[in-house]
Amino acid sequence: MEWRAIKLVENDEIILETLSENQRKKVQEIIVKAEEFADGDLEARIADLRYQFIGKIVNETVKKNRKTHFETKSDKLDKILTNRILALPIFAIIMYLLFAITFSENFLFIEGLLGPGMWLASLAEGLWGAFADVVDGLIVNASPILQSLIMDGIIEGLGAIIGFIPLVWVLYLLISFLEDCGYMARIAFVMDRIFRRFGLSGRSFIPLLMGFGCGVPAVMATRTLDTEKDRTITTIITGFMPCGAKLPIFAMFVSTFFADSNKTLVTYSLYMLSIVVAIVVSLILNKLVYKSKASNFVMELPRYRVPTIKSIGIHGWEKVKGFAIKAGTVIFISTIFIWALSNFNMDSFNGVNAANNEDKSIMSEMDDSFLASVGSTVAPIFKPLGFGEWRPTVGVATGWIAKEMVVVTIAQLYDDDVSPEYLEEFFSQHDAGELEELGFEDGIYDEESALDIYTEGILWEGADENALVSMKEDIKTKAAAYSYMVFNLLCMPCFAAVGSMKRELKTWKKTGGAVAVQMLTAYVVAFIVYSVGALVS
Repeated sequence: MEWRAIKLVENDEIILETLSENQRKKVQEIIVKAEEFADGDLEARIADLRYQFIGKIVNETVKKNRKTHFETKSDKLDKILTNRILALPIFAIIMYLLFAITFSENFLFIEGLLGPGMWLASLAEGLWGAFADVVDGLIVNASPILQSLIMDGIIEGLGAIIGFIPLVWVLYLLISFLEDCGYMARIAFVMDRIFRRFGLSGRSFIPLLMGFGCGVPAVMATRTLDTEKDRTITTIITGFMPCGAKLPIFAMFVSTFFADSNKTLVTYSLYMLSIVVAIVVSLILNKLVYKSKASNFVMELPRYRVPTIKSIGIHGWEKVKGFAIKAGTVIFISTIFIWALSNFNMDSFNGVNAANNEDKSIMSEMDDSFLASVGSTVAPIFKPLGFGEWRPTVGVATGWIAKEMVVVTIAQLYDDDVSPEYLEEFFSQHDAGELEELGFEDGIYDEESALDIYTEGILWEGADENALVSMKEDIKTKAAAYSYMVFNLLCMPCFAAVGSMKRELKTWKKTGGAVAVQMLTAYVVAFIVYSVGALVS
């Protein structure tokens, strides 16, 4: 009888089928009350009582030779690292150190000191930049099309991959260390209690947290999840996290459209919105698609140990190699595809461009390209979101190469606002020391490098409140600007991340479904944001 009662409290379907409808309702009322007494986790409480009962029987019946019980080092560490109060603060500190080592540009709170990950990434990008300069010099006499294909298509596409590899490598070396030493199993156990409420297991927390740094390794981290349901849902909602590449978009738009508002609060609200949306989407997918409870979380906690350098190195190498091959292929092909769309139009093939261009090139300007035509065609779809013009639409599309490309593209499309005259006037307000710090050699203003420095050093940081005046004609209100940021926050991630999604989800069908959920979510949330914002303002 007691066994039957426990199975009813556990919502055992076979036992519930033997009850009438009224009896089921009464059982549900009892379960709700029991949940309150169990501090919201009835299953864990029942499991705890079972083990207490087993322990009592063992103590009464089993005689041991040793009269005293010696605590192992693992037992002593677990009293601290899995403590109900201390576990989360300790984990937060460890994760901060992990992210600081990988992504920090002010390591150890020293301004300008790069963490190991960023230092290696900057070294790789510098070497790749030097290689690109050599290639550019070798093809200086080649046709404009070949120059553009190699430099803007192939070199830029591979460069996007090169910049990620050191970050992926450092991050996974650190994660492999935490996994091999036994700590990651503990934090999955600690977080399981929270994540079960959203239909996921505690292991899902790690990829989501990593998504705040970079979506590529975050998606790759979902392979540690046990069930297909957990892997798929976590992969989808990881894309909602505000990775570092999305921050330049926020900085530019917040600086441009919210100069008279609390910029920190606006940016913070985007981060909080991403978490709320991830929770809601997870609940919806669990209810409508999978219609199942969170998977049972059974894990043997290994003893703490010091990992070997060899094992950590092997894990890091395997994950970097997988990223470079799989994600690299997707981003490389996609970059060339976007290059072709942004450099050609119909006049490229009927002789008009060749006749009009001084160098007889058949290429077109971006605002006359196929990409602009597609943007103009697709733009009305975004009208309900507040930015139904072709230039903001093209910005979204190029953001799929890399999210920071949104800023670069917008600077190119609104080039009237960043004319040589405007740039010269803007930088004239800086002294030689400031110019050198921004990137001008010897602190001397250089017109040729001014646009790149302005785009990457000023727009990315949101340091010019008077930037891009013409953009405000396409994105007219704060509600529309916030909607634009929300859509870029939640929509399909960069092609590198999509390549990682394909690797983890195995098939293009599942990958396409995941991307569709992300795009639909981005559109719906941005629509709600713009509609509410328009009503309020």
